[in-house]
Amino acid sequence: MKKIVKICLLSFILVGIFACVFSGTFVTVQYLKYSAIPLNTESLSDPSLSVEVFSFENKPIKEENQVTTHSCKLETLNPHTKEAFISIEDKEFYNHKGINKKRIAKAMVNNIKSMSLKEGASTISQQLIKNTHLSSEKTFERKLKEMALTKKLEKNYSKDEILESYLNVIFFGNNCYGLESASKYYFGKSAKDLDLSESCTLAGIIKSPSRYSPILHYDNCLKRRNLVLSEMEKDGKITTDEKLTAEKQPITLHITQPDGNKLNSYSQASIDEASKILNLSAKQIAIGGYHIHTYLNEEKQNALKTSLSQEKLDDIDNAGIVIDAKTYGISAYYANSKFKTMDAKRQPASCLKPLLVYAPALNEDVISPSTQILDEPINISGYQPTNVNKKFSGYMSVTDAVKNSINIPAIKVLSYIGIDTGKQYAEKLGIGFDEKDTSYTLALGGMTYGVNLKTLASGYTVFANNGDFDEAKFVQYITDKDGKLVYIHKPNPQMVMREDSTYLMTNILQETAKTGTARKLSDITNTEIASKTGTVGKKNASGNTDAYNIAYTPTEVIGVWFGTLDNTPVKIAGGNQPTNVVKSYVKTQEYEKTTFDVPSSVTTAKIDSLEKEENHRLVLASPYAPERYTEECLFSRFNMPSDISKNFVEKPQIYADCKVENNQIVLTLSPQKHLEYQIFKDDVPYQNIKDKHEKLTLRLNFSENKTNIKILTKYANSEDDRFANEKTFTLSKSQNTKTKPKTKWYI
Repeated sequence: MKKIVKICLLSFILVGIFACVFSGTFVTVQYLKYSAIPLNTESLSDPSLSVEVFSFENKPIKEENQVTTHSCKLETLNPHTKEAFISIEDKEFYNHKGINKKRIAKAMVNNIKSMSLKEGASTISQQLIKNTHLSSEKTFERKLKEMALTKKLEKNYSKDEILESYLNVIFFGNNCYGLESASKYYFGKSAKDLDLSESCTLAGIIKSPSRYSPILHYDNCLKRRNLVLSEMEKDGKITTDEKLTAEKQPITLHITQPDGNKLNSYSQASIDEASKILNLSAKQIAIGGYHIHTYLNEEKQNALKTSLSQEKLDDIDNAGIVIDAKTYGISAYYANSKFKTMDAKRQPASCLKPLLVYAPALNEDVISPSTQILDEPINISGYQPTNVNKKFSGYMSVTDAVKNSINIPAIKVLSYIGIDTGKQYAEKLGIGFDEKDTSYTLALGGMTYGVNLKTLASGYTVFANNGDFDEAKFVQYITDKDGKLVYIHKPNPQMVMREDSTYLMTNILQETAKTGTARKLSDITNTEIASKTGTVGKKNASGNTDAYNIAYTPTEVIGVWFGTLDNTPVKIAGGNQPTNVVKSYVKTQEYEKTTFDVPSSVTTAKIDSLEKEENHRLVLASPYAPERYTEECLFSRFNMPSDISKNFVEKPQIYADCKVENNQIVLTLSPQKHLEYQIFKDDVPYQNIKDKHEKLTLRLNFSENKTNIKILTKYANSEDDRFANEKTFTLSKSQNTKTKPKTKWYI
């Protein structure tokens, strides 16, 4: 038995040794192979590379597509600026030969523990190679290439040359490549003039420009800056007093918009999307000579830009997007802002209601456009929402609730389907939620982080496409420097909702564009249009921070946003500036398809309007019901009313009494407004009563000894005598009663 154990143990050791030798040999061979890859000296030294971007018609887009235009010299920087980057990114930069073996060993242990490749242990030299020569994918093959090229870099360049090149290519977010560009954008000054706090802020950003953005995530950025300060103190680069003084300083930004609105151009949005597709930085795309072919329609782009410019207000940002419903390609995009609006996630306000609440409820067969919802004060575990006007309007239809953007019905409908169900539908439409997004504030667009305009507008393509959805894209296809196709956008729409559900939602939003909050669109005649507005306000503030109009025609979706990314309340509202832009844009367009298709699964049915008004129920009208007491409503064939109204199926009842008092005939009648009454005295017509619903008392002369009072009734405006009824009273003098007159208390 012991002999078998020894043999097994020896075999295991031999297999292990063989595996190690084989792996080592393989790694060595691969490393030597990658060592033959030449350094791209242009990518290391030229800061002004550009990316070629083309429109849908294959024309070069005439926008500024340069990746970086500014660079800085290492010798001009303050010592604390370069030391900030070294302390946080690569403490041993001047001591190692491109690769820090201790950090690699530590990272390997941590990666083995986590069974992932999360930790990279890259030095500044390695980061420079990765940002100028390689993709960002985390694979062993890429790591070997990185190490081989880093060794070659260290042999051919000095440490200061490497650091200077690194500082001129590293990404700082908001389209800032290089320290000089970042310094001018965030602080409005040259990199040589950065103080200690500003230097540490920029050094902290590069680990994750989105997570540590001083614009979008100030608190994260502040903590990261203070970490850089602490590391500099540990390294003896600054004193404790200098650290403490800098920590007390707020991060004061002086955002300076790049020339030509490059930050918010269609080209830049396309380059950003291509970077994600290729897993390459914009600098690497430029170096690689890739050509980006987009869905840009120059005529639509100019029309959108003009419409936005006409409504531009001082110190108020705006953005617009146009999405082709058939291709899911973005035909136009433009924004006026010194911030990168595509990166800004904002509260979507009421524009989320169709995606999260009403369309899902229609698809779940919980509501129809005419369903009655009670607008009333509610309290859900302490949550007491109100409407914008602080008033409650009683029962209203779903259509009225949507078109007038009433809050309480939206919360109630979400409660009918459940928050999880609403979120599942919205997630299928590209809307992402934080784990804290679990309350009924979602019905009003209240999210932890929100969505950007592209995502929000993209969600509405589900209505223009009869229930099918795919994410909208800027990039149509990409070719390399040799013209070889490396990527093509192939839409793969998935059915999220039935076509009847999306058409009913469209019908509701068409009414919003005619008589609701988007009624400024009511005079559009060149196409049918559906629309939803949204406004985000601050409590007790005299203004709003965000305003939207998301509209769509049978062929495209138009999304417009106005707001302030620093959340300063201003005079904007969804039904005003954004709606004006949509109106201006749509009126310039010529559409081949101008009407929404009505699917066969949608039908109309007559309901009993009396039952709807009095009992707030949707029931089918009786075949004998007069037209004035019926209402034609849209329904999905899968969600038709099954009950038939009991009104107008039998003779109407007469509620009346008649007596003789003080030698007068006193007739008391309780009329119903949907009935007509004819009163006869001895078969002679006396009076007709119609459209009354309050108790009436009639007094008739009674000079005879005996008389007959007859009441005939039928449904108003009905010629069908089968549903007529009558009631007769026979009166005589002997029935007379006398009442004493009231005594007057005055003389």
